[in-house]
Amino acid sequence: MSRIVSAVIAALFAGAGAGAGVAGQRPAVAVERPAVVVSAAVSLTDVLQQLAPVFEAGGGDRVVLNLAASNTLARQVAAGARVDLFISADEARMDSVRGQLVAGTQVGLLSNQLAVAVPDDRPVQFRSIGELAGPSFRRIAVGDPAAVPADVYARVYLTRAGLWTQLEPRLLPSSSVRLALAAVENGAADAAIVYRTDIAAARRARVAFVVPEADGPRIVYPAAIVRGGRNPEGAARLLAFLRSEAAMQVFDRAGFRRVPVEANGQRVR
Repeated sequence: MSRIVSAVIAALFAGAGAGAGVAGQRPAVAVERPAVVVSAAVSLTDVLQQLAPVFEAGGGDRVVLNLAASNTLARQVAAGARVDLFISADEARMDSVRGQLVAGTQVGLLSNQLAVAVPDDRPVQFRSIGELAGPSFRRIAVGDPAAVPADVYARVYLTRAGLWTQLEPRLLPSSSVRLALAAVENGAADAAIVYRTDIAAARRARVAFVVPEADGPRIVYPAAIVRGGRNPEGAARLLAFLRSEAAMQVFDRAGFRRVPVEANGQRVR
């Protein structure tokens, strides 16, 4: 039974009870709490769609997911969108909306790794990222390196590896990592540089190379409660749930990494 239906039934019973009471007394009306609106990086789509129903079933408020590229979400938050919880794929986007956040609520929720995706019918395994410069990779899909966090990370990594100048003419910018991965799956690109977790959810793409954590950029997904949201208490409960061991095990299975924990027990931002 949905919560809306339950609320309607409760209101009907409350009205019946009021009719037997003092004349003129208004019947009690059950008021449903507002949903928790979550603006989250599109790379979190699959795992958040798994976790939201678990949170709700455990007594949490209804969750509404707004999933898009982090730069798009940051612009929405900056413009005053009614968001309760913002989860970005990088700290720079979170920093850009610092004035819209509830002080002291930002945490480092997750980490990730860059990886190279290729069509699933292409049996290739890289020994190093340098193989991406081979002649068979003429079109390499990425997000927009000027805006999408995964591709900001990719540019940093490729520059450090001495490959950016060579590969830049081959890059096919997309508005998100999911669209970059889709270009590999539909044959528009020979490879894509995305998050490792995105490839895990792909149907027609496979991993050719995972950037070692020691070599790649530091990737952190920060989360924070947004000022002006309609349900900050629900957002706080949801954030606590997402940081719980039960939720972290789901993130682990999806391929995300845990952010290191400092001696005081707080996850590193």
